Amino acid sequence: MAVALKNFILEGPVGQLEGVAHLPDGELRAIAVVAHPLPTMGGTMENKVAVTLAKTFADMGCAALRFNFRGVGVSAGGFTGGEGETEDLIAVAHYAQEQFGSELPLVLSGFSFGGYVAARAAQQLQPQHLILAAPAVGRFAMPAVSPDTLVIHGEHDDVVPLFDALEWARPQHLPISVLPGAEHFFHGRLTQLRDIVKRHFNGVAW
Repeated sequence: MAVALKNFILEGPVGQLEGVAHLPDGELRAIAVVAHPLPTMGGTMENKVAVTLAKTFADMGCAALRFNFRGVGVSAGGFTGGEGETEDLIAVAHYAQEQFGSELPLVLSGFSFGGYVAARAAQQLQPQHLILAAPAVGRFAMPAVSPDTLVIHGEHDDVVPLFDALEWARPQHLPISVLPGAEHFFHGRLTQLRDIVKRHFNGVAW
């Protein structure tokens, strides 16, 4: 499927937010918004896991938007530790719905800190699907999520230990897809990450 990239700027809660939309040919199946890892550790929308997620959603026919949180790139503002970044993600989701149609199903996704932010935003936006890659449980006050959330985690994650992810998931009876031997940034495993996400949507009604 041919996918076009379109840069965008929108007015966020504290000023402009910049992003990139991956727009597939043909009729859109859904809107997907992807959140990047921790800004204070160099996380941006160009992070390879965030880009992989956006490309995957676009390949499946979604308008997939990744963006820079406040204080990253030319996005205005400064790091808040999650609260402001959640407002940013919600603003991007609303922008996407205005651009592409509020009737389309909404997918929220995020990697690491972005997974924490996506889970927070999901409490307000109530997306049809939530996809989390190595969410930053243990490092932030990760909320409970919908039982059909897809969580993907590396066995040897040295930033967010798998043990912490299991401790968070256990009381929710939430399955986790564990990639044996993978670490936090899924080095050498991005194709597998993509394939797990695509399999999750096989037979799923958007």
